[in-house]
Amino acid sequence: MSAILPGSTIGILGGGQLGRMTAMAARSLGYRIQVMDPDPSCPARFVVDACFEGSWDDARAAADLARGCDVITLEIEQIALTSLEAAEKYAPVRPGKAMMRIIQDRILQKTWLVEHGFPVGEFRVIRSETDLQSAIPALGGRCFVKSAQGGYDGRSQVKIGFDAAVGSAEEEARHAWHLLGQHPAVAEKALDLGKEISVMVARAPNGELKSYPSAANHHENQILVWSVIPSSIPAELEVKAQEIARQIAEKMNLEGILAVEMFLTKDGLLVNELAPRPHNSYHASERACVTSQFEQIVRAVCDLPLGDVSVVKPAAIVNLLGDLWLGHEPKFDRALAVPGVHLHLYEKHMPRAGRKMGHLSAIGDTPEEAVHRVLQAKELL
Repeated sequence: MSAILPGSTIGILGGGQLGRMTAMAARSLGYRIQVMDPDPSCPARFVVDACFEGSWDDARAAADLARGCDVITLEIEQIALTSLEAAEKYAPVRPGKAMMRIIQDRILQKTWLVEHGFPVGEFRVIRSETDLQSAIPALGGRCFVKSAQGGYDGRSQVKIGFDAAVGSAEEEARHAWHLLGQHPAVAEKALDLGKEISVMVARAPNGELKSYPSAANHHENQILVWSVIPSSIPAELEVKAQEIARQIAEKMNLEGILAVEMFLTKDGLLVNELAPRPHNSYHASERACVTSQFEQIVRAVCDLPLGDVSVVKPAAIVNLLGDLWLGHEPKFDRALAVPGVHLHLYEKHMPRAGRKMGHLSAIGDTPEEAVHRVLQAKELL
């Protein structure tokens, strides 16, 4: 393998905030950047050299992007395999389509994890309403049903068994099956969670691999609210989490970065989902770590030496959703008065409820202080 050196052009499939922040890191390293996105006014548009308009399954647009690039990466899982195949005719695509095929389908992803001996929560494959009706009692009456393909931040997911007023399990199954468009899905048993964490792994084509200290994550309505690095889980669990994430990256022949989401339960660590791209829970790496996740993906896909992942100072982030803009403009000056707080906006011009518009970050002497500061700053908005 030979390194793709600064001065070369990186293509990113997807121009959302993750593509934007990756592009900003790449420009600092001296690379040129092109993106492809369905929205010509996507957040990355304002910081890249060229933006190609195209849907995730637009193979022609993906090929057009790749023709002028030295390497291709991505910031969203939903890129069609046909688009990846079209792009790889002109430039290496990292991560590759073999890995993406598994990760894009929750059924394949869960099955792969089980077959390779990784711990996962109890689940059932759902291909019909009858399957779902059978799965509910088998999973203890409470479960999350997720479409096999697509969906994130709680989209394409339905909770079953949490509200006695909804109706019978049979009625809930029928309702969920229709809400999910009668498409294949997985039903996951509801777990008694102690903590949610994630581990980010980077692996270069030359085989070098590094994993970040774990992040602790707090979700509400299946959307990440805040996250902090490091997670402060017990040392033996940290070692286990690192081992799981690194082994997954090796067995999948990762080229790029991979976030491994995990649940800490009374039975130990369980793998939840995999994300082969920059991840919301590692935005704090820009403040906490020697090398941010955005610089690291550039290093990884360009086959450069991977950066130091050590924590310099604990840091936390809190997401800013479009709800904050509805009715009044956020008071950013008040938030920035809190010591150690930075503001990160994504240049999205249409705020709406649930849409990620930006985030606040804060450092502290301890993870707890970083979380306290960033939540205090959000309250002042």
